[in-house]
Amino acid sequence: MIDALDHVQVAMPAGREEKAREFYSGLLGLRELEKPAALAARGGAWFALPDGRQLHLGVEEPYRASRKAHPAFVVPALEELARKLEAVGLAVRWDDDLAPRRRFYGEDPFGNRLEFLEPEALRR
Repeated sequence: MIDALDHVQVAMPAGREEKAREFYSGLLGLRELEKPAALAARGGAWFALPDGRQLHLGVEEPYRASRKAHPAFVVPALEELARKLEAVGLAVRWDDDLAPRRRFYGEDPFGNRLEFLEPEALRR
C-alpha cells in the first residue's frame, strides 16, 4: 500500500528560519526548497535530500524540541561530519548499539535529536 517515504517534518520555533538555513544548508549541505505560496506564510523551511526526499521544518508554538523521535541521515563521510559539527561547538554522541555500523547522535540548533549513520555498504 505504501510505496515510499516522501518527507519528514521536524518542528522549529517561530522566526528562526535563518538559523535553520545555517545548519541544514550551511553545515549539512542540504539544498533549500521554495515552499509553496500557500504554506510560506506559516514560516519554517524545506530542504531536499540527495535522494529526492525532503526534510520539512515546520513552526510549532509553543515549541518543544523532540528528544526521542528523530530523522536518521545516511552520511558516507561520517567522521568528517562529526568533526565539522564539533568544530562549531555542537555535541556529537557516538553510539555502538548497531555495531558494526557506526553512528552518532546530535541536535539541530533547536534541540531536536538527529541521528547520523554510515551507509550499510561501509559496515566494518
